[in-house]
Amino acid sequence: MKSLVPHAIALAVSALVATSGIAADHSAPSARAENPYLSQADAAARSARVSNVAYVLDFTLTGKENFSNTTTVTFDLKDNAQPLTIDLNKATVKRLVVNGKTVAAPQYNNWFITLAAADLQAGRNTVTVDFERPHSTNGEGLHRMVDPADGRVYTYSHFEPAAAHQMFALFDQPDLKATYQVNVTAPADWTVVSTARETKVEDAAGQAGMKRWTFPASKILSPYNFSLHAGPYKVWEDAKSAKYPMRLFSRQSVADQVDPAMWFEYTRQGLAWFDEYFGIPYQYAKYDQLIVPDFLYGAMENAGAVTFAEHSFLYKNKPTGAQKHDLASVIMHEMAHQWFGDLVTMQWWNGLWLNESFASFMGTLATAEATEFKDSAWQYFYAQGKSAAYVMDQRVTTHAIETPVPSTANAFDNIDAITYSKGASTLKQLRHLLGEETFRQGVHNYLVKYQWKNAKLDDFIGSLAGAAGRDLGQWTQDWLYQPGVNTIAANYSCKGGKIDAFSLKQTAVAQFPTLREQRVQLALMQKKGKQLNVAKVLPVTYKGAVTEVPELKGAACPDLVYPNYQDWGFVKAKLDARSFGTARKDVSKVEDKLLRTMLWHSMWDNVRDGELALNEFIDTVLINAPLEKDYVLLGDVLGKTGQAIRYLRTMAPDGAYTNGVAARIEKMAWAQAKAAKGDFQRRWFGTWLGAAGSKESLARIAAMLDGREKLEGLTLGQDLRWQMIAILNNKAYPGAEERIVAEQARDKSDSGELAAVAAQAARPDAKVKQEWLAKINDTQTKLPFSRIRTAMHALYPSSQVALNEQSASARLAQLPLLDKSAGPVFMRDYAGAMIPATCTPASVQRLADAAAANPGLSAGTRRSLLVAHQEDQRCVAMRQALTVKLD
Repeated sequence: MKSLVPHAIALAVSALVATSGIAADHSAPSARAENPYLSQADAAARSARVSNVAYVLDFTLTGKENFSNTTTVTFDLKDNAQPLTIDLNKATVKRLVVNGKTVAAPQYNNWFITLAAADLQAGRNTVTVDFERPHSTNGEGLHRMVDPADGRVYTYSHFEPAAAHQMFALFDQPDLKATYQVNVTAPADWTVVSTARETKVEDAAGQAGMKRWTFPASKILSPYNFSLHAGPYKVWEDAKSAKYPMRLFSRQSVADQVDPAMWFEYTRQGLAWFDEYFGIPYQYAKYDQLIVPDFLYGAMENAGAVTFAEHSFLYKNKPTGAQKHDLASVIMHEMAHQWFGDLVTMQWWNGLWLNESFASFMGTLATAEATEFKDSAWQYFYAQGKSAAYVMDQRVTTHAIETPVPSTANAFDNIDAITYSKGASTLKQLRHLLGEETFRQGVHNYLVKYQWKNAKLDDFIGSLAGAAGRDLGQWTQDWLYQPGVNTIAANYSCKGGKIDAFSLKQTAVAQFPTLREQRVQLALMQKKGKQLNVAKVLPVTYKGAVTEVPELKGAACPDLVYPNYQDWGFVKAKLDARSFGTARKDVSKVEDKLLRTMLWHSMWDNVRDGELALNEFIDTVLINAPLEKDYVLLGDVLGKTGQAIRYLRTMAPDGAYTNGVAARIEKMAWAQAKAAKGDFQRRWFGTWLGAAGSKESLARIAAMLDGREKLEGLTLGQDLRWQMIAILNNKAYPGAEERIVAEQARDKSDSGELAAVAAQAARPDAKVKQEWLAKINDTQTKLPFSRIRTAMHALYPSSQVALNEQSASARLAQLPLLDKSAGPVFMRDYAGAMIPATCTPASVQRLADAAAANPGLSAGTRRSLLVAHQEDQRCVAMRQALTVKLD
C-alpha cells in the first residue's frame, strides 16, 4: 500500500505541475474536437479571428418544459479561410441563416454549429439561429423549477463556467465579450430580470395572457456574466437607495423567510464602500439580487442581477449571527466581482482563481470595514476559509494557484479552498508587504487600464508592481506558480529567564521544496494570573530556511510563542514544545480571540498530523469549550468537536470509547444549551444533536418534537425539526418513518421535500440504501438533480460503516462508467459523497487499487478519489495515534 499509492499520487501531482507551462496554441486553426467542451487552443484560435460581437436574443418562455429562442449574432471576422463554430447545446435547430443565406442542412452535432467558410466573409457577419430546447433541471443553463408548494414555475440562468450555450447560440468563452439586447415573451404574471432594466413591457401580439419585455443592449460582458431570470417572483424594492436602484427577488412561497431590510442594508454599505475603495463607480446602473432554488453553488456574480442559493440564504427562524455574517460576506464577495470579474475579466479559465481570490479577499475586507462585522470578519475568514485552504494545500491533489485549464471540461477542477482562500491569503499578505495604500492604488490602476477588457495574471501583477515600484517576479513565481504550504516554527533558547537566541525556521515538504518570503508578526506571551497575555509583538520579514531575529534577544522568556500573530501570513504555524503545552492547558486564558482561534487550529492540525491523540484533543475541548465566550470561535471549536465525533464513529461506531465520548459531549452540550441564550444556545443545541445517539437523547428528541419537553428559549423551527427527525431515522428510532410522512404533510415546501429525502436516505436499512443507490445511478432518472444530490450526501452517515461497506466495492467498480456518462455537474457531488472511505487498512488499500486501476478518470473525479484515499490514510493514522482503546 505505501509503495503503490504514493507512486500513483506522484504521477497525478507531477502531471499537474509539469503542465504549468502550457500556453495557448496560436497556430493555424484545425478542426474542433467533436465533444461538448471547448479547448483553450480552440478558444484562442477563435478569438484571434472574431471580434466586436453583439447578440440580439429573442426568447419565448411559457413555463412549460421547453423554451424557444432566436439568436442573432453579429461580429467581425478577420478572414473566411476556415469554418467557424458557434456553440449551442442539445437544441432542435429550426433555422440557420448566415449573412442572409438560409442554410438548408446545418452542420450541427448537438454541441456546436459549424459555419462553412463559403458562407462567411471577411469583415462584418450576421448569423441567426432559430431553435427550441428543454429547460435544464440541474442548475445550469436556463434552469426551470416547479414549486411543489403552489405549482408556480420559476426560471433562472447560470452560465459559469461555460453553460450559456445551453440557453442561446454564441461564442461561449470569456475573451469574446459582447453586448446583449434581449426580448422576452413570458406569462403576464411573470417578472423578467436581466443585466439592464427593461425599457418596455406590453401585451404580446396575438398571444393572450403573455407579455413582451424589451431590454436595451447591455454593456459589454463575457458570456458567463450575462443572465436572464423569469417567473412570478416576489419583488421588493429598496426605498432608501438613492444612487443605485436595488431590488430583491424570491419565490412567492418562501417570501416570509426573507428579510429584505437586512439584504438592502448590507448592499447599500457594500456599494458605497467599493465605489470609494476602487475609485471607479459601479457600472451597471441597478443592483438586483435573486434568491433562487436548486442552485449549484452559493451565489453567482451575474452583472447587475446576482443570484443566491435558497439553501444558504433563506431563514425559517430568526437568522443567527453566523448566518447574518455569511449573507453579508457573500453579498460583498459577489459585489467585488462586479468590478473584478465583470468589468475586467480573465482571458481564460486559468485566471478564474484571480477572480475568486480577489473577491474573497475584497469581500472580507469590505465586510470588516463596511458592516457590523468589523470585529469578526477576519476571524470568520480564518476559521471558515483559510483553515480549509491549509488542509487542501497539504493534500496529494494540491495545485498551484495559477494552473493550466486545457478545456472547459477542466474549468472547475480547481474550484476549491486554494483557488478561493489561499489565493485571498496571498493577496492579504502581499498587501502587508507592499503597504495598504500602494496595494489599493495598484488595484485602481488595473481596473482603469483594463475595464471592459480581458486581462491576464501578468497584467494584474504588473499594475501592483508599478504602483509599488518593485519587481514582483520572484514573489509571483513562489506564491502563484508553486503549490504547497510552508511551515514556520520559533526556535529559541532562554537563560536566566531571558531569551538568548531566537530564529524562525521555515520548512517545506520534499515534493514542493519552495521556501518563500513573507511578512508576519511574532507574538510572545506570558502567564499572568488567570490570563495569558501578549507581552511583545514584532513584525518580521522572513525568507529562506532560517531567519535570525536578534531584536528578541534579552526579552522575557515566553510561555507561548505564536509566529503568525494576527494572521498576516499564509503559513502553517507549528508550536514549539513549550508553547504547545501552554496552549493545551490554557487556551481559554488567551484574551485575543483571533489568536485563540489560531491556537485551536494548531492543535487540530496536530491531531490530523497524528502528533496529538484525538482523545487528548477531546479532553481539551471538554475542559475549555464551556469557558469560551466568543461566538465565532465557539462555533469553530464545536465544529471541530463534531468532526472528532464523526471520526470516532467511523473508526468504531459501537465502540465503548466512542459511545462514552458521545455521552460526555451530549452532557456538556445539553448543560450549556440549558444555560445559554440566543445564538449561543443554538450553537450548543446543534452540538448536542450531533452527539446524540444514546437512548436518553433520542427519547428527548422525540419528546421535543411532540411538544412533551421543551428547552427554554429555543424555538424548534421547521429546519430544526427536520434535522431532529433525520437523526431519529438515522438511528432507526421507533416511529421515525411515520414522523417523516407526517412532517411532509405539514411542510410541503421544496426545502421540506429535500429534507425528507435526506431523512429517508439516512435510515440504517440495506433495502433503503439499495433503492436510493438505484436512483442515484440512473442517469436518466426523472427526479430533479437537487433530490439526487441530497440523497448522495445523506446516504452513508459516519456511523453506518457496515452498510457503507456492503456496496463499497460495487460503487468503486462502476465509478469509471458513471464518470463517462454522467457529466461534471453530477460527478462533483457523486465523487465527493459516494466514494467509500471507512478508516481501515483494507479500505485504504481498496482506494489505492481503484486509483491505480483507473488512470483515465476525468481530472475532477480522479482528484476526489486520490483525496478520499489520502483522508482514509489520515483517519487510520489518527486511529493508531489514540492513547485509549476504542472497544
